[in-house]
Formats: sequence, C-alpha cells, structure tokens
Amino acid sequence: MTDTPDKTPSPGQTLSARAEAALAARLARQAAALRANLRRRKDQARTRQDPSTAEEPSPATTQPPGNGENKTCP
Repeated sequence: MTDTPDKTPSPGQTLSARAEAALAARLARQAAALRANLRRRKDQARTRQDPSTAEEPSPATTQPPGNGENKTCP
C-alpha cells in the first residue's frame, strides 16, 4: 500500500518495552481502522443491492413545471 519500509524489527533485533508497546498500539489502531473500513464498505454494498432502501425520485424532479417551461430564479 505504501512505499515506506516496514517498521518491524529484523529477526536478530529486539525492541525496548516502550517501542514494543508503541508497535502493538499502532497495529491495534490499524486493525480497528481496517475493520471499520470493511464495515462501511459492506454497508454501502448492501445499500446498493437492496431496492427497498433506494430513494425513488420525486415527481417534482422528473417532470417539468406547469406548461413545460423551465422556471428560473429572478
């Protein structure tokens, strides 16, 4: 997704307790954001598939006013 290098340590490297906590917190935030994004996308897909929730255009927007002339604001 990004071109930045991964911040995880190499196999022979150890992290301090503070760095390990920061890494765990970042991974938790990322996981939560990914779950929220997935829920939003699923809700959007359900809304698009369910015809009962789709709004039907109102008659005022589909038919021209009165005698067929376009009304403009003064």
